[in-house]
Amino acid sequence: MKTQAAVLRSLNADLEIWDLEIPPLAYGQVLVEIAYSGVCRTQLNEIKGYRGPDRYLPHTLGHEGSGIVQEIGKGVVKVKPGDAVVLSWIKGSGIDAGGCKYGSSNGLVNSGPISTFMQYGVISENRIATISKKLPLREAALLGCALPTGAGVVFNQLQITKGCSLAVFGAGGVGLSAIVAAKYLEANPIVVVDISDEKLHHAQSMGATHFINSLTNNPVLVIQEITKGKGIDRVLECVGRREAMEAAFQSTSSQGICIIAGNLPKGQKIEIDPFDLIAGKKIDGSWGGKSDIERDMSRYTEMIMKNDLSISRLITHEAPLEKINELLSLLEGGQVGRAIVSFNK
Repeated sequence: MKTQAAVLRSLNADLEIWDLEIPPLAYGQVLVEIAYSGVCRTQLNEIKGYRGPDRYLPHTLGHEGSGIVQEIGKGVVKVKPGDAVVLSWIKGSGIDAGGCKYGSSNGLVNSGPISTFMQYGVISENRIATISKKLPLREAALLGCALPTGAGVVFNQLQITKGCSLAVFGAGGVGLSAIVAAKYLEANPIVVVDISDEKLHHAQSMGATHFINSLTNNPVLVIQEITKGKGIDRVLECVGRREAMEAAFQSTSSQGICIIAGNLPKGQKIEIDPFDLIAGKKIDGSWGGKSDIERDMSRYTEMIMKNDLSISRLITHEAPLEKINELLSLLEGGQVGRAIVSFNK
């Protein structure tokens, strides 16, 4: 059986669409027909070599998606053929089966425990969570990364309560997910910082109350004006740029919490004033919003089904696999909320 997939042959190059031969399933592996895949800045960082040397070229990419289980390998008990599933880089229960190698006319192609830029993918059991078939697969794809990271930070790390102020640096998929979760928890104000007026306007429709274009305004100074010099109680950075990380920490109140979710190119550093830490300000990172894939999938699914989280509006761009490089270019240019690849026939 064959599948089309987007393959990274060399760093700083366009992805290439190859026909791959699907290998027999190993212990703990699941074959999934992928319906939708999210496009995350993590993949852009991989392509650009920002994560350091790549020892696995050529390889497949993609770490969030949705689809239907086609076949299961030995030992798999979590899912069965016909199940609707979310695919996530966040580990859950089940067998950690590792990756595989696909055959091609260009030789073997490496693939990790999850890859979603492909029509059919061999996925490790512990990167899969079942979902209700009532949940549209298009929206469900975002449960693999954007929502559990952005909303997960809000629920699991920032300890937001009613009336708590929040600032989000970056109105992409993760940032927008954080905004809708914060609105659900009745945070106020909700400040969003970005370089795109279009994305800021979109964030307003998702629940943000204040908007700062950091190309034309200093976000730290504007936030001081908004909060009358107090700073923001809870701050999330999900841009992946040094300037945004430093501004996010500077915008945090003296007893506030700043979470860094963006990824800098390997080797880059940020500077903070250690006195802020002495005074009580906290800074932390986030690994997938500290989400538990099974526990939180059911929580987010319930909210989506009740229309408390209208995540369909997080999706700003959609295209078939052959246009994956166009989506990546838009993402790099800062024009995307969340982009998805559609495999709908």
